[in-house]
Amino acid sequence: MAPVRNARTVFNSVPTGYPEPGKTTVYDDTKTIDVDNVPLNGGFLLKTLVVSIDPYLRGRMREPHIKSYSPPFALGEPLTSHGVGVVVRSELPGVNPGDHLYGFFTHEEYSVRNNLSGLMKITNEHNLPWSVYVGAAGMPGKTAYMAWKEYSRAKKGETAFVTTGGGPVGSLVIQLAKLDGLKVIASAGSDEKVEFMKSIGADVAFNYKTTSTADVLAKEGPIDVYWDNVGGETLDQALLAANEGARFIECGMISGYNTGGQPIRNLIMVVAKSISMNGFIVARLQPKYDAEFYATIPAKLASGELKYTEEIWDGLEKVGDAILAVQKGTNKAKVVIKVADE
Repeated sequence: MAPVRNARTVFNSVPTGYPEPGKTTVYDDTKTIDVDNVPLNGGFLLKTLVVSIDPYLRGRMREPHIKSYSPPFALGEPLTSHGVGVVVRSELPGVNPGDHLYGFFTHEEYSVRNNLSGLMKITNEHNLPWSVYVGAAGMPGKTAYMAWKEYSRAKKGETAFVTTGGGPVGSLVIQLAKLDGLKVIASAGSDEKVEFMKSIGADVAFNYKTTSTADVLAKEGPIDVYWDNVGGETLDQALLAANEGARFIECGMISGYNTGGQPIRNLIMVVAKSISMNGFIVARLQPKYDAEFYATIPAKLASGELKYTEEIWDGLEKVGDAILAVQKGTNKAKVVIKVADE
């Protein structure tokens, strides 16, 4: 077989505000690969099927000297994020052509890997779309499930407030909270997402762009569990609306990812109300909960007991636009880039 295209999306420059498609990231379709003959050197050839676009990718678009919990993208090299792919050829024992792998993928159509570092096999006995394994059955789903299990200490009859409840993490948190018998207040940035939150069980769902968060929490609170994906002013309002002994689960603060954030004025409420605040990185919870997650969540997604939405963008050339959409919140659901069919 003649060499085929091996397109990729490259990190091209560090943004100062929102990432700019075509500047921050650049689509490069000049590379080729000989699928039948590329040397494997004891490794395997992986064809990328889907890659995930997540809010935290913005934090990796930084200068390399700036420290954080995740490594920065390397200028001139393909982006990386969670993905699913299929093994095309293999010289690595235990990895066979046709195996499907989940984990960290470079944003390129084909890649040669030396080992299974950062990857795991997926059997997909529930016949879910591969895109779901980078969404509700992947890292976003794990984020919701594992942190809720670890930190919520939920009790039936309590009240939870979930931000970005229309997204892949927040929507699963809503459903987990309802399963635990909580009243759920949920916010999102569009009326369409509000309707989705209602459809999955949120008792109070509102558009924070058109409705006052403070007014909603004053009427529907106090809150016992706060799932924070946004930080900023919403976190300030949640601190004021918290019950004594409330648990705050700090998952992300996207309101400041492109602006540098803002001071939190009401942090004294942590003292006044004996609030516990837990930040977390999902990778640190996986050793404890991974087996339980895969034994529980994919089956519930396949049966419809747990619901999810996704937004599929075709082709690596859409990565830059997709990242910007997620940062601005203009996406309607979990964003997945479809790179190739089987």
